[in-house]
Amino acid sequence: MKPTAITTIAALVLIGVGGFIAGRITSADHSESTPEPSAEMRGRRTMGNDSNETSKSANERNTRRTTRPEQEGSPSSPEQLARLASIVRTEDPLDRARALLAFIDKLGPNDFEAAISQFRSLGITESRMGEYAQLLSAWAKVDPLAALAYAEKNTRSEFAASTILTTWAGTDPEAAIRWAETHHEGEGANPYLAGIIRSLAATDPTRASQLLTGMPKSVERGEALDAMLPHVISQGADATKAWIASLTDDSLRNGAMMRSAEQLAATDPSGTAAWLLANPGDATQRRMDDVYRVWAKNNQTEAVQSLSTLPAGENRTNALRGVVNSMATNNPQAAVSLMDRFQNDLNDRVVQNVIWHSFGSDPSLAVNQISRIADENERNRTYGRMLRAWTERDPVAANTWIQNNPLPQPVKDGLNRQ
Repeated sequence: MKPTAITTIAALVLIGVGGFIAGRITSADHSESTPEPSAEMRGRRTMGNDSNETSKSANERNTRRTTRPEQEGSPSSPEQLARLASIVRTEDPLDRARALLAFIDKLGPNDFEAAISQFRSLGITESRMGEYAQLLSAWAKVDPLAALAYAEKNTRSEFAASTILTTWAGTDPEAAIRWAETHHEGEGANPYLAGIIRSLAATDPTRASQLLTGMPKSVERGEALDAMLPHVISQGADATKAWIASLTDDSLRNGAMMRSAEQLAATDPSGTAAWLLANPGDATQRRMDDVYRVWAKNNQTEAVQSLSTLPAGENRTNALRGVVNSMATNNPQAAVSLMDRFQNDLNDRVVQNVIWHSFGSDPSLAVNQISRIADENERNRTYGRMLRAWTERDPVAANTWIQNNPLPQPVKDGLNRQ
């Protein structure tokens, strides 16, 4: 097999799995990032620049498609459409990839509609989204307008149009932008821009940033930001912080900070913590624990030393939650000792993190921390959940603890009913 073929197959596999490699995007601003209900709708999140066939061999194949006359037995014939169905049902992913690429190589400009209709009729599952994207991208290479017309008429989500526009923007971005602008109706965010921004993020980040900042706060802007950030972060921490600082929209800037903080902490936790502290807001409140969790995982001593230098207040409490989160699974006693040291900085979330993460290795220690929960109702609910789980796991040890420790009456009543 030629090296270019191997590269193309690898890109196909990456598209299929790309959507499952992600950070904590869904925990950021939900107004700018929401899940989709179907495989085809969810699939637009799996798309990256891998959907663009940019290799020389791919361009040569596209040239052959546009110049080859239609022949009998073309891929849109019943026999060849049946062949496509057989390819889709192939279980071995590499065999399926090779066969599909060979099939795509034979497609002429007028063959794509029948081929894609056949593919869609077979049922699009999560594992087939990458292959669907390959067909759409190949069509976009030779006739993006026809591909978009088909997508508008036959699909319900923006996945197909976004995939086509991502590919088209790689060769003629301004034409793709004009199409997106003229085909968007209403005053809300343009759903077509995310795919274009995804393509431009690597090749023309300035233009991509212009499009992104021109969008109103929305799910679509969140998707565009998700597409943009990996390319920004790849330029390094300083460049990422500078780009985020340049964003004039407070909500967009805050969303970018929340999405990037944990990744930046992986290489520079101290600098990332200082960055969050210097830019107080929702991102600081919601990501300090993540930064300190990553920091403690890489260098627990440094993380604890930094924690001790923070002034008392919400930031130190959030940082404490991140550190004990990292410690509690493997060294629950150390996590409890740290809570004892910073007991004036505890809140219920800190205590619950230690309980949840230490229960697997030391249930007795975990249950002993429940009394620290200040909220009575939450404290009783936690007793009930943990003691029921412990009883199922080790009834002798759990019942011994129950008999030897005072419990609130509602918890006793619940255990007795069980």
